[in-house]
Amino acid sequence: MSTSRTLDATRVSKREFVQRFARRGGLSLQVAQTAYNAMIDELLDLVSQGNTVTLTNFGRFYPQSHKGHRVQFAKDDGTAEVTDYTVLKFSATREVNRRVKVNDDQR
Repeated sequence: MSTSRTLDATRVSKREFVQRFARRGGLSLQVAQTAYNAMIDELLDLVSQGNTVTLTNFGRFYPQSHKGHRVQFAKDDGTAEVTDYTVLKFSATREVNRRVKVNDDQR
C-alpha cells in the first residue's frame, strides 16, 4: 500500500473531529464547534505573539524561528531567497507519547 493511500485512510477531518469531540463531551455540535474555534484562535494568537502554550499532561505549542536562505533550485536565475519565517511547533509529553499506540499494520 502506498504512503499517500495509507495517510488518507487514517486522516480525520475537522468536521469528524468536532463531531467526535461533541459526542465524547456530551456537548451540542454548535457548542463543540464554538469551543474548537475559540481554542484554535487563542492558541494561534498566543503563539503568534511569541508565547509558549503549555497544556498540562498534554504538551506545549511554541514558535520556532528560522533564518531566511537562498533558494537552492530556483526557477529563475538562482537568486531567489526565502525571508526569515516562524513555524508552529508542538512537543508532546512523554505520557501522551506513550498513549499513542499506532498499530504497525496501519502505517
